[in-house]
Amino acid sequence: MECRIGCGACCIAISISSPIPGMPNGKPGGMPCIHLTPDRRCAIFDSPDRPRVCDGFKAEKLFCGQTNEEAMHILSQLEKQCQPR
Repeated sequence: MECRIGCGACCIAISISSPIPGMPNGKPGGMPCIHLTPDRRCAIFDSPDRPRVCDGFKAEKLFCGQTNEEAMHILSQLEKQCQPR
């Protein structure tokens, strides 16, 4: 599966604990990455500065669903379930 252009759900819904250029402490879930463009593309997608965790996240129907809205819902629920209690 290829990423849907303009989705950006993985750049918003999930937390990233590793440093991101311009975000040395990573980012919390639900907060858009500062590198997410207005048309919901990654501005550092082809950059060597792109975090490994981002590069390792691959589009899969299980996580991305059928629509951008479904992807946001699925990933938000996963993020919520992975939070320490």
